[in-house]
Amino acid sequence: MTLIPGGRASPEPRRPRCSRGFIQGQPGARGQNPHRLLLLALAAGLPFASGCQPAPDTRELSLAHFLSADHALNEAMFTPLADELSELSDGKLTVRQFPAGALNSSAPAQYSMLLSGVADIALAVPAYTADLFPKTDLIAYPGVCKTAMECTEAMRRARPVLEPEYEARVLAIWANDAPVLLTRDRPVRTLEDMRGLKIRVSTRSAIPFIEALGASAVMQPGTVVHQSLSTGVIDGVAISPSGIVAFQLQEPASYLTTWLPLSGLPFVLLMNQGIYDGLSPEEQGWIDEVADDSLSLAGAEAYTRAGAEGLQLAVEAGVEIIDLAESERRRFELAIASLREAGLARQVGDMTVGEVVRMFNGAR
Repeated sequence: MTLIPGGRASPEPRRPRCSRGFIQGQPGARGQNPHRLLLLALAAGLPFASGCQPAPDTRELSLAHFLSADHALNEAMFTPLADELSELSDGKLTVRQFPAGALNSSAPAQYSMLLSGVADIALAVPAYTADLFPKTDLIAYPGVCKTAMECTEAMRRARPVLEPEYEARVLAIWANDAPVLLTRDRPVRTLEDMRGLKIRVSTRSAIPFIEALGASAVMQPGTVVHQSLSTGVIDGVAISPSGIVAFQLQEPASYLTTWLPLSGLPFVLLMNQGIYDGLSPEEQGWIDEVADDSLSLAGAEAYTRAGAEGLQLAVEAGVEIIDLAESERRRFELAIASLREAGLARQVGDMTVGEVVRMFNGAR
């Protein structure tokens, strides 16, 4: 290093190297498919330089999700994970985010995108492809949990039987709050008010219970519910209150019923198993350290905060808030009681629904 006039240091000439502005080499493993690199570069709006190579002792992982860049999970999970990993590895292992569906805009397709190697790390909603994850999806079963933290703790207790459902490395597993009901034209104050409504649900496992309440149910990802409710394709949306913020549902909704006899919705942050296996033992150790239980709990805490914000947003927008009387809640629960009891005997892989629910509740 030399000094130039004014006392400022002038660095010695350095060997040219790739900047972080280039998707180059391999996010994840050696020998990346060049078509994948080009896709990542285009998605990030970056130039693609085929001749430039990253420093040999550094590696960049891609993290893809379908949520907006300012979603609560970004601040609570994705950015801290990237920052902690970079700090822990002294910059040798870094993460580049691809939010808002940059690599694939379909929420149900995130898991298959991960398996195909398009992304190294991805957020998935198991309920959107519940046939692949029938045990994980049971966190939504009536009576299991109500708050994001309760549901996340339940999933952590059952994690030994949930993880084998994934052909990927599970970095975090958590849930949001149980759903509220937003409607456009008809308030729901009694069980009779449910009759004939078309209600959007997040998972197929909720469909029979909504139908037992007298409504019809249709499964849709959260990304389309604003339009569906606005245009009258559906009459109501059963969704965690955090979804009000994410999808601006205070705009088409007129009424919000604060309780339904359902539980939370599961989420997982997954890493491509081949990418993980291709890391050195030291790099795997860095991943494992940042992906401890605190990462899952951070997801639950983010949804708790976003849920409170969603309810406040609805109030400020003039949405009428309806709290069902305890006597009315008992009528809702009675309407689904026989269906819930019969469902406990259903087989999910090598276990019954009842056995998985007992694990959620802390019994083995």
